[in-house]
Amino acid sequence: MKRSKLLVIGAIIGFFIGIVTVSLMAYSSVNNSTVSNSEAVSERMSYYPNTETLGPNEMRVVACGTGMPTARPKQAASSWLVELGNGEKFLFDVGTGSAERISALQIPYNHLDKVFLSHLHTDHFGDVDALFVGGALMGRQKPLRVWGPSGDTPERGTKYALDHLTKALTWDLVGRQGITDPRGYFLEAYEFDYKAVNKIIYEENGVTIRSFPAVHSLDGPVSFSLEWNGLKFVFGGDTFPNKWFDEYAKGADLAIHECFIPVPAMIEKFKFSPQSALPVATQIHTAPEAFGKVMSMIKPRMAVAYHFFNDFDIQPDLNDRIRSTYDGPLSLATDFMVWNITKDKITTRMAIVDEDIWPPAATDKPQVPDASIRVPYSKFINDGKLDMYDVIQPIYDEINEKYGLNEKQD
Repeated sequence: MKRSKLLVIGAIIGFFIGIVTVSLMAYSSVNNSTVSNSEAVSERMSYYPNTETLGPNEMRVVACGTGMPTARPKQAASSWLVELGNGEKFLFDVGTGSAERISALQIPYNHLDKVFLSHLHTDHFGDVDALFVGGALMGRQKPLRVWGPSGDTPERGTKYALDHLTKALTWDLVGRQGITDPRGYFLEAYEFDYKAVNKIIYEENGVTIRSFPAVHSLDGPVSFSLEWNGLKFVFGGDTFPNKWFDEYAKGADLAIHECFIPVPAMIEKFKFSPQSALPVATQIHTAPEAFGKVMSMIKPRMAVAYHFFNDFDIQPDLNDRIRSTYDGPLSLATDFMVWNITKDKITTRMAIVDEDIWPPAATDKPQVPDASIRVPYSKFINDGKLDMYDVIQPIYDEINEKYGLNEKQD
């Protein structure tokens, strides 16, 4: 009896091992070949970065941050990547934690040089420094360009914030002089008037990006629309429902609008007092019922709700509240959700990413740094170095021989 039970158990284990093996073989076969997007979307339930080529008339949007101001591993703060079939790529917000998500997509950093900030809360621009410095280290060989709104005073605007961010990074940037390719360590700020209504702030290569005012926290926040090849993407940033979004988000193929955590969850999960939860979740942010009403007004091809913790015990209530005012196509966003958009179809999937990634190859040959501009150690620090010449010289000898160089130790 015992032996027969063991045989049955062994057979069951063998059956499941076989299924896993076949699945892994299928994954490996798919993941190691690049296929056209029309084939990929029709055949794959998931998106594997670097394995699908966008069609010439196709847009892909990847959620690189969908969470709340408080950091957690499951969801980074606000960040959205838009990729177009003409090769252009744009980042809308780079909130805290999102640089990790962006890196997981394995896109050469020379293609990630255009950022559009909806406003200056850290959950929307808190990883600009990581993308700026880290991107330069990982192969962005051009300045990082950042577009963002002015404020009602100069010190509340994007230029002020980025100028002072660069100053805060002085030690970091000076410490890299003469050691790495220098071309990526420049930050260019393009500040525009937050009061401008549907103003064009970017127009290149057939892509038009406009801004319009949003209502959130202070004067200054904006929403964006991106139009290309007959497709329209709209990103609301953070905002209370407003007349500008109602007018300029109409006709969107994908409309992303914040949908904050319901008030009861704010009280129960975040331990807010009712007196704080009510204004934060319904006035500074957009309540689920209000999100649904907005989407019923603008009628996008796909509505995307974000800015909540997408947990098993939060999602049902949030969904029911949205559905009380909206019955159209809906995505409740979480990190690494992907939308492929054409004029005929919108496909929603999840990205499968590798957590053990290394930086992708740069698109251009690295520039040799100018060692003469290095800032030297002081005599005090230099005198503290131990003599490692005998163990380090063989490393120099190996690299010099392999690459035909004549590099010398300091």
